[in-house]
Amino acid sequence: MGFMTQLIKNGHLVSPDFELHGGSIEIEKGFIKMVYPADAILPEADSVFDAQGQMVMPGFIDIHIHGTKGFDFTHGTLEAVEAIAEAKLKEGVTTLLPTTLSTSPEKLTTAATAVAAYAKTPRFAKTPGLHLEGPFISPKQLGAMSPSDIRLPDLAEVRALHAIMPVALVSLAIELDGALEMIRELVAMGITPSAAHSAATAADYRAAKAEGLRHFTHFCNQMSTLHHREIGLVGSGLLDEEAMLELICDKIHLCPEMIQLIFKIKETDRLMLITDSVLASWMDDGEYTLGNLSIQVENGVARLASNGALAGSTIRLNQALKNVHELTGFPLSTLVKTTAWNQAQSLGLPNLGKIEPGYTADLVVLDANFVPTEVFINGEPRL
Repeated sequence: MGFMTQLIKNGHLVSPDFELHGGSIEIEKGFIKMVYPADAILPEADSVFDAQGQMVMPGFIDIHIHGTKGFDFTHGTLEAVEAIAEAKLKEGVTTLLPTTLSTSPEKLTTAATAVAAYAKTPRFAKTPGLHLEGPFISPKQLGAMSPSDIRLPDLAEVRALHAIMPVALVSLAIELDGALEMIRELVAMGITPSAAHSAATAADYRAAKAEGLRHFTHFCNQMSTLHHREIGLVGSGLLDEEAMLELICDKIHLCPEMIQLIFKIKETDRLMLITDSVLASWMDDGEYTLGNLSIQVENGVARLASNGALAGSTIRLNQALKNVHELTGFPLSTLVKTTAWNQAQSLGLPNLGKIEPGYTADLVVLDANFVPTEVFINGEPRL
């Protein structure tokens, strides 16, 4: 049984385009009822949490996360889903999209079934929908995906998974046969299509955009690069003011200067921090298995053992925000859009991503080093 009324007081509140030192948040039945300035007379509450001047932000939304703590969503067990959702809470993530690897239809079905079982009574981070990364990707841009598990766009497969657990996001190579039809149908189903693992041209992107594509998966990684005679997907994402870009800001997938360039060129309300974390995150360096591929982790960097290709990341979302803050110098009230609000907007998730009356009280409290010290879901402390 949760608290009826909750008060978070004395916080450095950071919300999109809004910052308040010494602020307090009144929470009732899981929603933010009122925000108070430092000198306000505060109401009585069933429970009071003193933030002691630490940052309080909307709970992070990680829309691209495969695993952590030795578990992967494609392991297809409730134990795996719970372990990942619990670990992500410690990064400040209150909502996540369990993300699948390119694998067999049977394994995807098992994964969707496990997530659906967790989603009925989520004990940790919320899981409103699946992110299918692949299997509809280009053999020219495999990254850490198994070549034996990729296939052409198949709407029936997506519909079957969607019937088990709602699919929120589908990452696909937009130049494949059947991709444009899939993009059109996904949009009609309320699912966000995203360009990923793709060798598409700028013309391919324009065709996909005409069908409703607005989203780029781990921007720059495993997609056609910027060239002065063919701007590819990287150039298209930078040029299109409507495009929403996922960014892995571990300073490895994108070098520091590329992160700075993207934040200089793009409006911050079009950028979304993700982890793309694999089962080796929150783990020591060593050898791991990703799908049916072997990966090696050294100094926190995951690579395929076979060819050295980057194999997802081990970054934590709070670390990614710290990296971007240090690299750009942007105010936190601007950067906080990239950790929840923009994701909620791109995926149509209601009442998330702001500290305002009427919004869900999913919140993270961070110390000066951006390490979460408390996380609230529906107003209840969870760490």
